[in-house]
Amino acid sequence: MTAPRFHAGGVICREGNRQSIPHSSKHSQVRAEAGGMRWLVTGGLGFIGSHFIRLALHERPGLEIVNLDAMTYAGNPENLRDLQAQDRYHFIKGNIEDPKAVREALAGGTDAVINFAAETHVDRSILDPEAFLRTDILGTHILLEAVRERRVARFLQVSTDEVYGEVLQGESREDTALAPRSPYSASKAGGDLQVLAYWATYRTPVLITRGCNTYGPNQYPEKLIPLFITNLLDDQPVPLYGDGRQIRDWLFVEDHARGIMRVLEHGESGNVYNLGAGDSRTNLQITQALVQACARTMEGHVRHVADREGHDRRYAIDSSKARALGWKPTVPFEEGLATTISWYRKHEEWWRPLKSGEFLQYYQRQYAHR
Repeated sequence: MTAPRFHAGGVICREGNRQSIPHSSKHSQVRAEAGGMRWLVTGGLGFIGSHFIRLALHERPGLEIVNLDAMTYAGNPENLRDLQAQDRYHFIKGNIEDPKAVREALAGGTDAVINFAAETHVDRSILDPEAFLRTDILGTHILLEAVRERRVARFLQVSTDEVYGEVLQGESREDTALAPRSPYSASKAGGDLQVLAYWATYRTPVLITRGCNTYGPNQYPEKLIPLFITNLLDDQPVPLYGDGRQIRDWLFVEDHARGIMRVLEHGESGNVYNLGAGDSRTNLQITQALVQACARTMEGHVRHVADREGHDRRYAIDSSKARALGWKPTVPFEEGLATTISWYRKHEEWWRPLKSGEFLQYYQRQYAHR
């Protein structure tokens, strides 16, 4: 007997023997009976989305993936360039804010939608909060409407632990009240609430994952770890916010992608699942590790800058619910960080073109006055 593909409130789908699925389309049933599945991934040219697509295609031989991506600054075609020749991978340029583009991406039948498409960087949300509202809230709404209309069997919203807000003590559970404190986290919380409302109101088969800080190869160099690595490799200083004692939990990107796939296939509809590594460190500790690994000095390469407005001091999540599904992180932080540094050393052709043009304008705007 083959392993279950989806498990939602007692409804199980298996390759070659699809049982009753009230939310699936006729096209989905036909493909399942033939041993195949089709997933729509939105924002799949981005960091976590591209790793998820690689993982899914590798571990699910009968799977087709349609990738709908608006190709914003963080959506890099190079992340999946080598997949273009595969007949199981299809790319469509389009924005989740465009209902027509979403309908076209769903054409022909879709078994699941996994929404990675989002504006994600807190600093950019402070500079331009409206862009985050459009993508993270309106875009999510348009996807939910299309999923409901097409009776797609599964919708998974990729979210963040930042929706819980600052956690000075203990850990946030999935039922912890949301208390976002930045335009970014508020927009993600708005999307999450819509997703849960569609479950309560329409019984749209939805899931949410809330991941902690994620790092690894292919991450756009505006976030702490890739920005600091690439600056240090160029013998340039790194901008450390405030005293650097903000605390974050760090999860390697492949572990995050596996967690999302586990929840997609085994999670219960209407539920939220936290994905955390349980390995918290301060930004200062991360900086010290990167400086040492790149053979630089703290005195010569770390520039303390004014702290971010409304900067959350600590995040921490309880991921026991996801672990009960059979998921757990497997990459220790030291190993994952070494892998990440090595990747950026070997792939200068990937990140050097990104740190020009629009990035330089953003970098100057963000740090010159600090």
